[in-house]
Amino acid sequence: MTLSSYLADNPALTSEDKVLILYTGGTIGMTHAAQGLTPGGDFAARLARAFATLPPSRQMRLPPFEVVSYAQLIDSSAATPLMWQRLGEDVAARLRAYCGVVIVHGTDTLSFTASSLAYQLQGVDRPVIVTGAMQPLEAPCSDGLANLEGALHFAAKAELQEVALYFANRLLRGVRSLKHHCNDPEAFASPSYPPLGERVGDDFVLYPQRGLICQQRGAPRFELVDYAPLAAGGVVRVALWPGISAWQLQAWLEDDRVKGALLEVWGAGNVPDDPALLAVLAKANGEGKLLAAVSQCRQGSVHLGAYAAGQGLNDAGALSGGDMTVEAAYTKLVHLLAQPLAPADRREQFLTALVGER
Repeated sequence: MTLSSYLADNPALTSEDKVLILYTGGTIGMTHAAQGLTPGGDFAARLARAFATLPPSRQMRLPPFEVVSYAQLIDSSAATPLMWQRLGEDVAARLRAYCGVVIVHGTDTLSFTASSLAYQLQGVDRPVIVTGAMQPLEAPCSDGLANLEGALHFAAKAELQEVALYFANRLLRGVRSLKHHCNDPEAFASPSYPPLGERVGDDFVLYPQRGLICQQRGAPRFELVDYAPLAAGGVVRVALWPGISAWQLQAWLEDDRVKGALLEVWGAGNVPDDPALLAVLAKANGEGKLLAAVSQCRQGSVHLGAYAAGQGLNDAGALSGGDMTVEAAYTKLVHLLAQPLAPADRREQFLTALVGER
């Protein structure tokens, strides 16, 4: 029995039994054009044809689903905070009508979107799974079909109540994930937190004890705020390099349009012992700009002041990102700065684990 007939032959199913698939574009849905690969449409029909190639036993086990495609499909390199906001609003508006949601997205900024959605959908009581692929769906040996199959299965598990990322047989906490390889099918990792689930043979195994349902989940409400004031660069990302000068940092932080900055520092929180550079940071902090620091190392945690070389950063008022990913820290800065919070409250919220990000 094909998937299409399975859905058609079960009229008793309500929308609450289905998974909603939101298709935004990305490599998984791309087709060949004169200028190269470009986001392609007609995704529902293409997905049905792809699932029809699975063994019948696996087709029968798929949760029923509905596909909604965005009118403007993008490569995820074009994603912005406004896109995160729209996705958050769309998921929130439709969520109650489905048992879970799968968001099909390009891989380049997939973990940024997953992290932003986690902050916007705090307290979500069902799965929201973000996935994509390294190869187009119709390409030989594409990983797209397997990623979509797994995402659908996990999106139907009521025990999962958070935003997650499914890729290459593993379910990762969305706000702990990062892309660490630009070619390998196992492109995503979660360096500081174990997988929430994984595929074992034809089974999709969830580890509930690792999920937010068994942990502090933050405020049990959605925070759908307006990112528009920050969408044009209100939060900057500055990775230190040997020889960075105060005037270079000043060019970023003294711009009135900048409201916050994520500093990627060395080791456990080290910066150059340069009074002029530290003065730039202290001035920005004194002006109410929200500064946070994460390590350029992909594993480990920032401990400001642990080394003498990091004490200046601490004195300048920068906040420790702990073991947060760049994606989690950056999107959290955007999320907090978009809200009408007092500076002290923003600082406290950044240092608080809201959705398992630290």
